[in-house]
Amino acid sequence: MQKFPEKSWHSLASTDAVSIFESHESKGLSEQEATGRSEQFGLNALSRAKGQGLVTRFLLQFKQPLVIILLIAALITLFLAEYIDAGVIFAVVVVNAVIGFIQEDKAMKAIEALSHAMTSEAIVIRNGEKKRIASEYLVPGDLILLQSGDKVPADLRLIQTRELQIDESALTGESVPVQKDESMLEEDIVIGDRRNMAYSSTLVTFGSGRGLVVATGDNTEIGRINQLIAAADILETPLTRKIHHFSGILLYAILAMAALTFFIGIMRGQDLVQIFMASVALAVGAIPEGLPAAITITLAIGVSRMAKRHAIIRKLPAVETLGSTMIICSDKTGTLTQNQMTVQNVVAGGQHYAISGIGYHADGKITPVADSLDTTANYSLQMLLKAGLLCNDATLRKDGEGWRVEGDPTEGALIVSAMKAGYDSRTLEQEMPRLDTIPFESARQYMATLHDQGEGKPRLLLIKGSIESICVDCATIMGPDGEPDIPDPGAIADWVESMGEKGLRVLAFAQKEMPPDTTRITHADVEADILFIGLQGMIDPPRQEAVEAVAACQAAGVRVKMITGDHAVTAGAIARQIGLCGDTCSYHTREVLTGRDIGELDEAQLKDVAEDTAVFARVSPEQKLRLVEALQRKDYVVAMTGDGVNDAPALRQADIGVAMGLTGTEVSKESADMILTDDNFASIEAAVEEGRGIFDNLIKFITWTLPTNGGEGLVILIAILLGTRLPILPLQILWINMTTALLMGLMLAFEPKEKGIMLRPPRDPSMPILTAPLIVRIFMVSLLLVIGAFGLFKLELVLTGGNEALARTLAVNVFVFGEMFYLFNCRSMTHPVWRLGLFSNPLLWVGVGIMIIMQLIYTYLPVFNTIFESAPMGFKEWGLVLTNSSLIFILVEIEKKISRNRSEVNR
Repeated sequence: MQKFPEKSWHSLASTDAVSIFESHESKGLSEQEATGRSEQFGLNALSRAKGQGLVTRFLLQFKQPLVIILLIAALITLFLAEYIDAGVIFAVVVVNAVIGFIQEDKAMKAIEALSHAMTSEAIVIRNGEKKRIASEYLVPGDLILLQSGDKVPADLRLIQTRELQIDESALTGESVPVQKDESMLEEDIVIGDRRNMAYSSTLVTFGSGRGLVVATGDNTEIGRINQLIAAADILETPLTRKIHHFSGILLYAILAMAALTFFIGIMRGQDLVQIFMASVALAVGAIPEGLPAAITITLAIGVSRMAKRHAIIRKLPAVETLGSTMIICSDKTGTLTQNQMTVQNVVAGGQHYAISGIGYHADGKITPVADSLDTTANYSLQMLLKAGLLCNDATLRKDGEGWRVEGDPTEGALIVSAMKAGYDSRTLEQEMPRLDTIPFESARQYMATLHDQGEGKPRLLLIKGSIESICVDCATIMGPDGEPDIPDPGAIADWVESMGEKGLRVLAFAQKEMPPDTTRITHADVEADILFIGLQGMIDPPRQEAVEAVAACQAAGVRVKMITGDHAVTAGAIARQIGLCGDTCSYHTREVLTGRDIGELDEAQLKDVAEDTAVFARVSPEQKLRLVEALQRKDYVVAMTGDGVNDAPALRQADIGVAMGLTGTEVSKESADMILTDDNFASIEAAVEEGRGIFDNLIKFITWTLPTNGGEGLVILIAILLGTRLPILPLQILWINMTTALLMGLMLAFEPKEKGIMLRPPRDPSMPILTAPLIVRIFMVSLLLVIGAFGLFKLELVLTGGNEALARTLAVNVFVFGEMFYLFNCRSMTHPVWRLGLFSNPLLWVGVGIMIIMQLIYTYLPVFNTIFESAPMGFKEWGLVLTNSSLIFILVEIEKKISRNRSEVNR
């Protein structure tokens, strides 16, 4: 079987590449050879990962420890012929499994989205004839024609170009289209600088070219990204890790308590059936049946709240993960910046000007850096702006979403800078119609146009290009009055350097008067006696809201890092503007590192570098993934933002991936946990705030529910130890657990965020789900419930002469109303309930009201008395219940006050 060697195609001459693939640089492959290679190499499409089947993935939802606990409880109650109880528990388990399965199924669509990204058609030359075919039928060695508007169908080694520019932002993060040529390059060069290569799924924005297919399908750069996505771990979130650990501990504790109960009963010589029933009652009592549903519903409420703040959550646990986020790794282009090139500084006639406004909208004005200057009196400034408008092939269009550029974004920025001075492209083109053009060529690095200024006037040659291509030949510059002037030695170089330090991309402009009868221009016309007009410096500017959001994240203890495919100078300049690093932040001070620097580090070195460095530039998809993994190895909870195909592997690997909804590719969206509908980095800060609130509410629910489960288990255990009758029965325990969790506990999910939530540092991922003070509080409330329920149960037996139904009803109400009063304590883990506002969570009062009604039905309705073996209570019993509940509330508030005082002393 024929197999072509893997080579660094950019470092080979195009003729050598053609020879290796046994193709022809003008005729391409024969149809017969192409058919044979299609059978050998397969379709030019991304292979889909072989995942687990639907049934398997659904069944895996039941392997969690907490679910196992519930299944055990359901099986035991089923064995005891308690069919209603078993059905309720089974329903809780199945609902949670279905929700988890649906969320996971959405996450697995990332690779399918990548496959769609490859779908396109291509113009191929076979047997010397042009034909259009589906890109999936391309083979290595095919000869492809590219033209403006095409999607590159495979990885190509370019063998001929004409003004070819390709937008590679989705693959490399480069904010402007890349000028391509066919010249051979050095082998050790990053993907963003391989000017002689065209990569699959990138877009041709200008010019035309011809390329040789050197890789198809999974062997392309986007194919390698596909494999990275498939290989990236779908990590557990901090919440799921803690819940799994907590559930495992709970599982063993419950089983140990049940076994201890059974063992003690046997040692005491009690009836085996009674002992078994007591063990079952203990197990059912200690199981927090409502916890899975509470977690799911609390997270779902968080999803709804975040959607109102422009953040769409695709995976429920991501809600809490945001609240624990310690580092946000953000892409630059389109995330922290506008993704719209903007001219910000110009130099004309030796004078400096700033241009306000951002993006492609003409709002903004030109102001002199020195207050004494007058923009209207500077003729060279007017000519500079006109030259940028006339020596230009781009067009601005307005659609429903605003202004957009058709053509090179750099040229779009030049149009906008002229518009801010009041110039209109159509009017100016009519006044000075274009007669001839020398298109931009990478070898010469300039573009030139010839214009008619009117009858009897000289024709005007305008030139736009790099500093090196224009200023070398400038003997004179245009002064503010429009007259030629001799420049100071090194003045132009100083201007360029000062712009470059700001990360601006600098273009130079010049002009030359030609005879009135000139109709054609040549390179010789451009290369002599030209008059330098000035410079325009542009950049893709940062979003103002991103600056504010970065500051808010840093105030909340969340570190922000920029990981981009753009150049180091530009990345450093943007980082300084948005506050990621100080005024000295640059590649020279080693505060900005490049992909090449990262490639020289081993995993141990990368961990420290990733932690200490704020800006990474010219980074490949693999390196983005390595950086996220390095931070995770340092035990950071990492969020990654991005919008391109190149961001997808890192989005998938991160603890939470955040994709841009407006500019993001489908690949990035399907790989992410959260999508920002407004592409606004500020929405991340809002989502972090919501995430912290959601985690607080989950802790409140767990802190509230566990004393009941612990108290119920201890009541049973004490009864067995003392050899007395059970104060509460298994069915009564299920009534307590399910009704209180649904009607009261879930109302904590609607608690508003506490003040100062964003002034706290991120939650340490190594911190247990329950801290020592909360464990003490849970144990204290459990004991209070046990003492109240067991003590009042025994007292009622004495007072009523052994009325077990009434005594157990009293014990059940001790638990229910004790939970009810304790519910208000749990509205805040630290502050007294009256500081929150008694009615700031009205749904809590609704739940309490319904619970009171349900408990009255339980106590007084005959049919419930029959089912649950309950009995009506009198005023005396209610007085005992409310006294015990009030005592719990008062003691917890006293404990919170002591904890607050201790915390203030420790500070």
